[in-house]
Amino acid sequence: MRILTGILFFFLTIGCTEEKKEKEFKIHNFKSVDLKVIYEDSVSIRTLEILNDGSLAFAGSDGKYGLYDPKTDQWSTKIIKGDTVNPSFRATAHTSTDFFMLSIGNPGLLYKTENNGMKLVYAEENEAVFYDAMTFWNNEEGIAMGDPTADCLSILTTRDGGKTWQKTPCDRLPKVKEGEAAFAASNTNIATVGDKTWIITGGKSSRVHYSPDKGATWEAYDTPIIQGTATQGGYSIAFYDDKIGFVIGGDYTQPEVNTSNKMITKDGGKSWQIVAKNTDPGYKSCVQFVPKSDGNELVTMGFAGINYSKDQGEHWQQLSSEGFYTFRFTNDSTAYAAGNGRIARITFSDSLTN
Repeated sequence: MRILTGILFFFLTIGCTEEKKEKEFKIHNFKSVDLKVIYEDSVSIRTLEILNDGSLAFAGSDGKYGLYDPKTDQWSTKIIKGDTVNPSFRATAHTSTDFFMLSIGNPGLLYKTENNGMKLVYAEENEAVFYDAMTFWNNEEGIAMGDPTADCLSILTTRDGGKTWQKTPCDRLPKVKEGEAAFAASNTNIATVGDKTWIITGGKSSRVHYSPDKGATWEAYDTPIIQGTATQGGYSIAFYDDKIGFVIGGDYTQPEVNTSNKMITKDGGKSWQIVAKNTDPGYKSCVQFVPKSDGNELVTMGFAGINYSKDQGEHWQQLSSEGFYTFRFTNDSTAYAAGNGRIARITFSDSLTN
């Protein structure tokens, strides 16, 4: 009787779990996309933020940044002027109340919204300074990362909602290997889940730097992704939960090369396995898990098009040859994507034609 009761309980538990999953997760099988350009200008855009109210913010080259209201289909754009040259932005982040943008190059400039404008809250002068990505764990605590200026990655953190930022000393960070840096390609070098943080580096060495405690302590893990030259390595990292993560990259100077440029982890980033070796897609600059897909579905974009996988990256199909640098999902079938001179709203469809 105890055995029968145990078996019955087991199957009831599975039934409840499966019913819960069915409600939480949706199985997609994307075959095409519908693309509507909502912004065009002579600006390179590699970072987007979907704000809490559903509006869209971007920051790009030549100091330009903007805000889009989808309810009114209206844009508001501005330019930050430099003394001799306008800053170029490739990293952005947001809280429930503020928008942040961080420039590449020397000096590194970090701005925060204030009084309907942008206020400079951090500046760093160094010939080697080059910030790549940023995000927030919560409304008070955030992180930015960049290339090394010493023998470690450049890590900035804030604990006061972005009002002030502090650079983490190298004695609290893993030492970088020779030629290890990162790519400011899509503002997706950083992934966070709860207190956990993962950073993908690239170049002559491509590793995952991991913090379990919002940047207080760090360790680094080697990866099998293609690496060894300055243009190779991981370009984008995404985590569905604190166990399942994915990295894509390659070599942007040889975008057709698809050898060892995609890898997955199922143990929180401690170990990584190459998937879809020697099969397309080749180089891509951004990868994201499809929401509500139980960590099975992925979309990746780059200047050579849009690709989709429904089996954790084992197999891929091209959905479009339209090129973009970065994108963010608004729900499980719609995203905003940005690239060279444009931003588009993309709708993913299970049908071959829309």
